[in-house]
Amino acid sequence: MAFGGFSSSATGTPQPLGAIRLHPQSSVWLTGMTSVQFYVPEGGQAPRLFVLGLSGARPADLKTVSNGPLPADLAWRWPGAYAVVSETEHETVVFTDPAAAQPVYVTRFGEGWAWSSSARMLAGLNKARVDTRRLVTAVFTPLHPAFVAGRSFFSGVEQLPPGARIRLIPGTGPRITNLWLPQPDIGAEPTERFRTEFEKSVGLDLDDNPFSTDLSGGLDSSSITLLAARRTPDSVRVNAVTVHPDGDESGADLRFARLVADSMPGRIKHHLLPTGREQLPYTGITRVPAADEPAPSSLAWSGLLEQLEWIAERFGTTLHLTGDGGDSLCSQPPAHIADLVRHRRFRAAVQQSAGWARFRHLPLSAVLRQAVAAARISRADALALLAEQIAQGPASAVGTVHWFAPVQLPAWAGAEALLHLRSEIERVAAAPNPLTGLDASTHAVIDEIREVARTAQADAALAEEVGVQLRNPFLDASVVDTVLRVPLDARPPVYAYKPHLVQAMSDLLPPALAARTTKGSFNADFYTGRRANLEDLLGLADGFLSALGLVEPRAVRRALKQAAMGAPVPMGILDRTLAVEAWLQALDREPEPQWVEGAEDRD
Repeated sequence: MAFGGFSSSATGTPQPLGAIRLHPQSSVWLTGMTSVQFYVPEGGQAPRLFVLGLSGARPADLKTVSNGPLPADLAWRWPGAYAVVSETEHETVVFTDPAAAQPVYVTRFGEGWAWSSSARMLAGLNKARVDTRRLVTAVFTPLHPAFVAGRSFFSGVEQLPPGARIRLIPGTGPRITNLWLPQPDIGAEPTERFRTEFEKSVGLDLDDNPFSTDLSGGLDSSSITLLAARRTPDSVRVNAVTVHPDGDESGADLRFARLVADSMPGRIKHHLLPTGREQLPYTGITRVPAADEPAPSSLAWSGLLEQLEWIAERFGTTLHLTGDGGDSLCSQPPAHIADLVRHRRFRAAVQQSAGWARFRHLPLSAVLRQAVAAARISRADALALLAEQIAQGPASAVGTVHWFAPVQLPAWAGAEALLHLRSEIERVAAAPNPLTGLDASTHAVIDEIREVARTAQADAALAEEVGVQLRNPFLDASVVDTVLRVPLDARPPVYAYKPHLVQAMSDLLPPALAARTTKGSFNADFYTGRRANLEDLLGLADGFLSALGLVEPRAVRRALKQAAMGAPVPMGILDRTLAVEAWLQALDREPEPQWVEGAEDRD
């Protein structure tokens, strides 16, 4: 599931083995199950317009926008996750979606540029090596997506900025214009607008594909399942799948999932998928296929693979809807309190501080001090200060209201890690901010959404190997744009559990589910999986990361043994260490993408 092309449509440009060209005079190619629409003026003249990725655009829409200057909102005006490309003989213009749900990468090729939705494809074109600096941020700062700042996992392959127009012209550097700045929409009613856009995104492409949905019992997956059931014809029942431990149907998540299915009995067909020991987290981690980057599902790959193969065989599913991204989009980060202080909404700041302090069992005075301190500092200054304060050793008590959480390197960080990490943070701090003027909380949501959306493409690439397209409606650019334009005073409190989603779905959510304030935990499964797979995990300690000086293998093994015994260990960073090492081994094990000369045109 990849697409790409070059900065000019000159004939003779290469393409990946097995790819097809979309037009005889074009350099644009695609592979796999990639959705595409394109418009070519009569006579085959340029510019040619391509919408790459699943989109709600109609052929008439493409013709209309092609008849004049291309509009600034081209990459988020329709539901879906897509990039838009305008191609002439000597120039390619790429419009990237602001959520990065359809990322686009670029690398030099001859005197021009090659671009693609797959960084690994471009790495194969130029024989690029893995970027050590990107490995450091992936392992040691998994909760700081701002540190990525355009880097891919391959040297010389960069991610194009989301929400931008990029002109790729041979002989010059990319000319980037930021187009997306989600300013508050004062006139719109937030929940009504969100419901409208979200319903469009959920319903996209359901009529043309056998589909199924995740139904975990949480608000996100339940909302998607209910909207899909409402969107489909009366004669069609939505196949909704709930995964649960074999022999245990007593969990709260399963109870809520049943409430959802029972609320629309003629429209939702509920299926239970029990999982056993062979689907425990960490099982088969060394067999995860190579993708553009370590996939979010790496630790749980055996269970996800079992689910995908099961729905494909049982229902003929080619499209599977999930609630990924809902947590990031529908929750308000605590930096919102600092925004209230900055905008002199002092009464609201005190009220929300009190609610947050109760929720997190913190002193109110400490939360207020943190909010005032965060309100007085800029994003760039916060990054510069963070680079100076990186520490190594046991985590200490830290605040929760800030631009960026403090970075605490674990005991197994190698000698090279601190130097690389400080360099990366300083690089991001010195770079121009295309989103100048946005609040800290809006910045935080954008950073997190872009991380979740981009990494979801790695899971999607793995799923396509069994013939299933993963779809995440919460990550559609039109939905993200809608949520982030909610004015400051209308944003939900930091201590509330997804109130805008509950309100937007009030006519469909069962009352007990709408009142839910937590989600299920899989900690017990991960603990059991660590114990069951300890020997395989220990084998990952002394690998590529160790050879690069990024981790100390003996300390990694010690941490893994402690984690298997239930001792307190920074599991987020330890899990990322394992996932990144498994990905590096997959890259070494599998052949790199091959490129060939010539072109096979699409019929």
